[in-house]
Amino acid sequence: MSTRAAVVHDVPADRPGTAHPRKAGPTDLRLVPPALAVWATAAAMLHAPPGWTVAVVIASVLVAAVLLTARGRRLPARRGPTARARVTAHAVAATLLCAAAAAASAGLHGADVRRGPVPELAREYARAVAEVEVTADPRLTRPRVSGNHMAPVSVLIEADVRRVERAGAATRTTRAPVLLMIAPGDRKDTAPSADHRSSPWLTLLPSTRLRVEARFAPAMEGGDRFAAVLRVDGRDGPRAVGGPSAPQRLAGRLRGGLREATEDLSEDARALLPGLVVGDISRVTPELDQAFHETDLTHTLAVSGSNFTILLALLLGPPGLAQRAERRGLAPRAGISLRTTAVLGAALSLAFVVVCRPDPSVLRAAACGSVALLALATGRRRSLIPALATAVLLLVLYDPWLARSYGFLLSVLATGALLTVAPRWSEGLRRRGVPPRLAEALAAAGAAQALCAPVVAVLSARVSLVAIPCNLLAEAALAPATVLGFLALATAPVAMPLAKAVAWCASWPAEWIAQVARTGAALPGSGVDWPGSWAGAAALGAVTLVVLLVGRRLLRHPWWCAACALLLVLLVVQPRPLTRAVTGWPPPGWRMVMCDVGQGDALVLAAGGNTGVVVDAGPDPLLVDDCLRSLGVTRVPLVVLTHFHADHVAGLTGVLRGREVGGIGTTALEEPADQVAAVRRAATAAGVPLTRVAAGERRRAGDLTWEVLWPPPGGHPAMEGPNDASVAILVRTGNLRLLLLGDLEPPAQRALARSPAARDLAGVDVLKVAHHGSAYQDPGLVRLTAPRLALISTGEDNTYGHPARSTLAALRAGGAEVLRTDRDGALAVVPGAGGGGELEVARH
Repeated sequence: MSTRAAVVHDVPADRPGTAHPRKAGPTDLRLVPPALAVWATAAAMLHAPPGWTVAVVIASVLVAAVLLTARGRRLPARRGPTARARVTAHAVAATLLCAAAAAASAGLHGADVRRGPVPELAREYARAVAEVEVTADPRLTRPRVSGNHMAPVSVLIEADVRRVERAGAATRTTRAPVLLMIAPGDRKDTAPSADHRSSPWLTLLPSTRLRVEARFAPAMEGGDRFAAVLRVDGRDGPRAVGGPSAPQRLAGRLRGGLREATEDLSEDARALLPGLVVGDISRVTPELDQAFHETDLTHTLAVSGSNFTILLALLLGPPGLAQRAERRGLAPRAGISLRTTAVLGAALSLAFVVVCRPDPSVLRAAACGSVALLALATGRRRSLIPALATAVLLLVLYDPWLARSYGFLLSVLATGALLTVAPRWSEGLRRRGVPPRLAEALAAAGAAQALCAPVVAVLSARVSLVAIPCNLLAEAALAPATVLGFLALATAPVAMPLAKAVAWCASWPAEWIAQVARTGAALPGSGVDWPGSWAGAAALGAVTLVVLLVGRRLLRHPWWCAACALLLVLLVVQPRPLTRAVTGWPPPGWRMVMCDVGQGDALVLAAGGNTGVVVDAGPDPLLVDDCLRSLGVTRVPLVVLTHFHADHVAGLTGVLRGREVGGIGTTALEEPADQVAAVRRAATAAGVPLTRVAAGERRRAGDLTWEVLWPPPGGHPAMEGPNDASVAILVRTGNLRLLLLGDLEPPAQRALARSPAARDLAGVDVLKVAHHGSAYQDPGLVRLTAPRLALISTGEDNTYGHPARSTLAALRAGGAEVLRTDRDGALAVVPGAGGGGELEVARH
């Protein structure tokens, strides 16, 4: 959602060109019912059978004709009830005709998904040769941990199939929307660990025609607007049979120039500037993207009406002077007449659409941005709602799939909030002494958040508590970053050194926005989990309404307002002493914590004060970072990665984030190669040295000591794969002994039980059960260790059956108490208060 739109207020009537507020009349809502009817009809009819579509169209047209004909026969034209009835009949008839048009458009677009040879081939999972036209920019799927490996990163390309050739059948011409899936790493000239961003498929421009050989498959969940998914072998690169159109070549050149101009900037600025200007988020890291989601700043990374609004404000002047005949923009300062300024605004709109791609999302942004254009041009608030309704009506008729788009819904809700709710809230705040500019900013951010939060909760199952302050803090930097970014975009093709200089200037506000997002997301109470359903959205809407009603009364009592603000700050910041007093976490004197990171491993060993040794990093940077922050760990002398499977190393960047890390110790077996490369990239970026650890090493950190038991320095026949090469550690902390086995499987476990170190393994206090409690355990090692406490790190409802019943039974038969993160959450081991080797476990 976006809060960067103009908030227009009534101004004193003595200003030039101002209509008296009382003469402005009520808000014109006549176009709202047709727009809503078009929206609802399109959403309902996209997958309706053709017969239903025809019936809805015919019925709507017939009823509209009856209403118009019946009212047309009435001769009296005088004012009064008859005239009002005639107006009502005309309004209903117009709404029905709009609904009929929406049904027809939705039926035609839905038919493209169902008819022709493409759906038939998808149902048969057939192979065929297709000629397709690219309709959107290619994008990469986000890295995702699946079990102990990373799911393959693929290039996704939206396209329209034009021709289909199948062996033994005639070539068929069609038009069907599809999604191409290409695995960049499958190219013949690409190493497994290569950066997927170098794939030639990512350089394709919309309107390019390709010839691809693919296996057709049905579109799965979330792909109802595609007739099929085409899985393409990408080893030989794309085969183009037709180049992109001239506008797309121009747009590609400008976008490429912006990317080149930002190449030498910091990582955050290099990623954000193309996103702020043209919606190019290909450089945004998953960690930064998650931070923007946590703070509800994702609208800044998408092409939205706010981009267009900022450009129009630069041309026409600030929104606060919208009702003046002369404005302070570039156009009036240059002596350009209002009519010429309007033409320039239209040209700017066209350029905006060309550079940012003329796909539905960009067209929606231009249409919503046109609302701000009308505000600046007319200064009449009553004209804005009809303009928004017109934009919704025309865009949904053009692309009925927008009726089912959450992005479109959020855009309309945010714009509607800024046009209806925000002005009233701003006026109320000004009456209570808030400065006008601050009142406008607070009202805009609050109104957009109030209306959009229920929809965001459906998408993310989370409610951000820092969205409004983060949007306010980012607001000051958005305009300069966007304007300077567009200037760099325009100058790059003709003067690259100048473009780089401008981009460097734009990097400062861009880095500020990134820092706001990171800081807000890092706060312990940045958000709360919320049911991700429409019932949850309704509940959040009710809670929001109650908060607004109570807040309105609280505004009359400054001391109560201050108390509530302080309570909210404490809830978001969650100072460690206060959190420990309320929740009891982390428990005083904790020695080891098994973090709850889902299906993976991450442990923290206390080394005194804010220092902790980390063993494995889990599959998710956010989860391990949250765990370390909750423990107050800011210094990590060593990170031990037992082996390179993704569920143990993919969260490494979360450990490195904002902490002093002395080094990273790894096993000697560097498999799988892609995860080894990812660990090396993360270590190099953080400036942390990588070392190999082997059996026999002894180290100390504070009062914590540990000995590496496995793997042997020269390797061992039992090391048949990454699991059996896991680093196994015996830890001594206080008077407790803890054995950490990584993911060792029976061959390595048996070898460890027969090694010279076995004499130290008898009767350990705590056992970190190997491989998430899988069934593959050596009974001899379990009997030898005879732990008092067995801890298992595993994900809730995982598909591997971890932990296995046989493993649980064997541990309990040996006298161990068994705890697991999927049911008990994070687990902290604490020496007993009485000494003598007792231990306690705290759950979180």
